[in-house]
Amino acid sequence: MNLRIKNSLAAVAAAAAIAVMSVSPAMAETVLKVVPHADLKILDPVWTTAFVTRHHGYMIYDTLFGLSQSGEIRPQLVDTYTASPDNMHFSFTLREGLKFSDGSDLTTKDVIQSIKRWGARDNLGAKLLAALDKMEAKDARTFTLDFKEPFGMVLDAFSKPSSIPLFIMPEKVAQTDPFKQITDMTGSGPYAFDAERYRPGERVVYLKNKYYKPRNEPADGLAGGKHVNVDELDWVILRDAQTVANAITKGEVDMVEMVPNEQYPILKADKNIRLENQTGKQSAMLHINHAIPPFNNPKIAQAALMAINQIALQRAQIVHKELYNACKSIYPCGSMYASDNTGYFTGKPQFEKAKALLKEAGYDGTPIVLMLPADMPSLNKYPPVMAELLRRAGFTVDLQSTDWATLVTRRTKTSPTSEGGWNGFITFWNQADTFNPIFFAPLTGSGLKGWFGWTDDPELERLKDAFIKTSDQAERKKIAEGIQLRVMESGVYGMLGEAKPMVALRNNISGLVPAPVSVFWGLKKD
Repeated sequence: MNLRIKNSLAAVAAAAAIAVMSVSPAMAETVLKVVPHADLKILDPVWTTAFVTRHHGYMIYDTLFGLSQSGEIRPQLVDTYTASPDNMHFSFTLREGLKFSDGSDLTTKDVIQSIKRWGARDNLGAKLLAALDKMEAKDARTFTLDFKEPFGMVLDAFSKPSSIPLFIMPEKVAQTDPFKQITDMTGSGPYAFDAERYRPGERVVYLKNKYYKPRNEPADGLAGGKHVNVDELDWVILRDAQTVANAITKGEVDMVEMVPNEQYPILKADKNIRLENQTGKQSAMLHINHAIPPFNNPKIAQAALMAINQIALQRAQIVHKELYNACKSIYPCGSMYASDNTGYFTGKPQFEKAKALLKEAGYDGTPIVLMLPADMPSLNKYPPVMAELLRRAGFTVDLQSTDWATLVTRRTKTSPTSEGGWNGFITFWNQADTFNPIFFAPLTGSGLKGWFGWTDDPELERLKDAFIKTSDQAERKKIAEGIQLRVMESGVYGMLGEAKPMVALRNNISGLVPAPVSVFWGLKKD
């Protein structure tokens, strides 16, 4: 071999080695691909209670306290705290070295502003702020709360798992009007949002937050160490149930957050896939608009609830008997406050009683606009069945197909149906939302100040205030039952039964954390 050829080969080999070295880090990166249950179009977790936005919130933000899987409230961003015996004075000290995803320090100024913005939209947060006398930053790590009257649910509020959690944002972001959406996604949590690669309807990209400091302990529900074991986690937006099943069976994605019910038997039989229940049971509900006719008449709202056939609805949507059950209580069946005392509501159809009530209330046959989220496999079988049940009860129903993102925006409107408003829609809620009457955003009687549906029931609000003020568990259970009866009396919303959502994972994925809501830390890809 002559010297020129030898040198040329050496140059080629060196170039190849350099090329290998330059791509090795990228090749070594672990990317986890997950199909979420819905498309992410609203990024502000204070502005909406949409689950996919809440999940996004847990990806990029952290909380002051977290709820363990057993229901224990444990410090998260907080290091230590004290509470006076009369629940009038609280002091909190943050952990050392906390930073946001842009590398800036997380301080008590950020915390206080985050509490203010959250409290402007959250039901429990609003009650906390109303009871406050003073909230003060003592230094960069310590802040205090002083109340005008005892407030025994401070830790409950700060660890609220859902609708709406208290996520900690930078002060400048949290200064955004709570009724306008934030645009800056600088976060305090285990992942960082990749804004440049965000493609609504296609993909959401999260990177491991290099500035995040997890607690040095195992993950436990929404508490403990939120350890990230992958470099990147992508939400791949797929709406068709068959496409979702094909993607995970072929290994094109690693995880499906919510298995489409029609694909459940196929995925259950696949030896390369396992199914797990991460979040316990969820409750489906019919939400109705009390701000406009005809449901501004409580008797007409009651008639709608009388039309509900829980088993028929669950059979249509969930399909498989082992995954659903009837439950007429507004609280999860088997939970602390669950009660069979639901007044007239049975979860079974009462068509003749409903027709009589409609006649008594003077219902004139005006069409009920029921929204159907066609792109949501986990929800889109409920509305056609509910529409038929309402018709049998004497209602005229206009079933209008839309996509979920449009529904979430449209449900904020109080205008008449002729101007783009609505009368009803169906969604589901985790046990994390419904196990405590003060946690649940739709459980409101404060009119237009409340959650979408806008029931005006001062007695309901009075009962909620009484629940907050007492720490006696027997008394709380009694009040919780009274709250349930007021929900039925005003027809705030209708219970459609319970279901058990399943997560699908490829066998090389481990570390799924059981939690009150869907979370994505702890996952490993082998």
